[in-house]
Amino acid sequence: MTDRPESSTSVTVRGSSARTSNPGRDVQRVGTARFLGEDVTKIHDPVWAVIGNLGDSQCYVGVQEKVAAVQEAMSRRIADDDRSNRLIAPAFTVGVSDGQLNGTPQMRFSLIGRELVNDAASVHIAANQVAGLVAVVACDKPPVGTVAALVEQNIPGVILSDGSIRPGRDPKTGDRIDLVTAFQFATNPDDEARAEIALHACPGQGSCGGMFTYNTMQSFIGVLGLEPLHMVAPPSDDVRRLEQFPDELVECLVTMAAKEIRPRDIVTPTSLRNALIVAMAMGGSTNVMLHSVEIARAAGIDLWDEVMSQDEFNALSHRLPVIVNMRPFGEYSMVDVDASGGLPTIVNELLEAGFLDGNALTCTGETLAEQLARLDPPQPDHEVIFSVERPFKETGGLRLLSGNLAPDGGAILKLAGVESGIIGGVFTGTAKVFNSERSLIDALDEQPDDFHDNDMVVIRYEGPRGAPGMPEMLDPTSKITSLCRKKGITIALMTDARFSGGSVGLVIGHVAPEALLGGPIALIEDGDTITVDINQDRLDCAELADETVAHQRAEAWEGRVRANGGVHPDVTPVSHRVLRRMRATGLPALLGGGMSPD
Repeated sequence: MTDRPESSTSVTVRGSSARTSNPGRDVQRVGTARFLGEDVTKIHDPVWAVIGNLGDSQCYVGVQEKVAAVQEAMSRRIADDDRSNRLIAPAFTVGVSDGQLNGTPQMRFSLIGRELVNDAASVHIAANQVAGLVAVVACDKPPVGTVAALVEQNIPGVILSDGSIRPGRDPKTGDRIDLVTAFQFATNPDDEARAEIALHACPGQGSCGGMFTYNTMQSFIGVLGLEPLHMVAPPSDDVRRLEQFPDELVECLVTMAAKEIRPRDIVTPTSLRNALIVAMAMGGSTNVMLHSVEIARAAGIDLWDEVMSQDEFNALSHRLPVIVNMRPFGEYSMVDVDASGGLPTIVNELLEAGFLDGNALTCTGETLAEQLARLDPPQPDHEVIFSVERPFKETGGLRLLSGNLAPDGGAILKLAGVESGIIGGVFTGTAKVFNSERSLIDALDEQPDDFHDNDMVVIRYEGPRGAPGMPEMLDPTSKITSLCRKKGITIALMTDARFSGGSVGLVIGHVAPEALLGGPIALIEDGDTITVDINQDRLDCAELADETVAHQRAEAWEGRVRANGGVHPDVTPVSHRVLRRMRATGLPALLGGGMSPD
């Protein structure tokens, strides 16, 4: 920061007399400019700004220094070019730590946090008339809220992901470990072993390092065109994020402003389709099916109508391979992807194989194909990054299911994470029903022997409006995974909630209509037969195929709702104002799972 100017009673302000006629409005702008050491004659010039995501987690530890580095790069550029812009102080949005909150009632605030970040960023951009923005984002919901705000406000802007954390090491075995390892270790009876994992699984700084939701969405945002591709994969503590990327980001912002490129020129049906394809080919998180819809909505695009129908999505998944060997279904982390060529190598491989449209515009001012040609990434090494011809897995990572349990479709299965249970493309299980996540966690902790091979665990009343907030289920899915591996069995799970990108196993989320609304998932009973058919992409309950049985169960459910004042007695009451807002306005998963913007 430069020295602050001496106090003065005389200031010449550039701009028309109409804009400078009210000293009451100008005086605080002058005072702020002096405090920041900036030119007070620029108080009415267009505003550039930096936004960062902050929260109580090591995901956010590196954000502030990167915000400071970008702020300094912006300041230098404005000064060196005598640019007709002024720079205001950085702003920070709320961030929620998914890892720390999984399995607790506070996890209901995670997806809601995406909505609140959008609110905060939108207010900052609109109230300060921001004309250009760089946003430093971390964890997985705040980046989506930030991107949605940027796209809605439609000002030149570019994203910088804070970066991934490096994997930890088990001090006894030397094996790599991470957050998911720690969750799966929760059932280990050895107190000392659990403590060792907790102490060593997440060293340093940065967001989750596997192909969990953070890296799914950062890759999505990069391919979408709002972040330079080479900035996605380097870890949070990589010096390029402080010494190289800030100036490059400012150059992107200058280019976008000069060429009059706005986010909605970049976020198009073509770029959204590209981003979804890359997420599938990387075995990405099921959360992408919530967040892609929300980003599309912000751009005025109906994802299912204008980008890709559910049938098209599944047809693509049947022929699109997974081309990375990454946690949680593989061995490596994003830091290894970076060392093997980074996101550019992955995207280039898919482009050359004909899966992507290289004409999509990006924040660099280049098309996707032009950006890749300039970056000139290496070929796949077939250890971390694989080719389409010699993939890591033969079929795409995600599948959308419909059937009598999901009449509108949209139930999501991360096929790349399935470890067992599907024979000939079909799993048939016996329903074991829980009316909350907590009741399942308690049962897994206290009566693990009550769970058997081919159980289909059902968790309900945890949807967008039911929980409310549609919490992630990393805690119970991790306990189930550990139990299945220990016993050599398959326990499947289905829910109207959602999953962490770190969840593995035969787990199906986003089942809708959700239980709170009386969807078919609310009518399942213990002992029902549940079938998952990935040949036909279906999710069905045999008992509900009988119209008489389905009608009787629906009438009984509605009777309990009426007797309880209009809400089913198994629904958890809420008093927090934000939770009440979510319960009243929550959208189904197919519409993004957030709060209605109307």
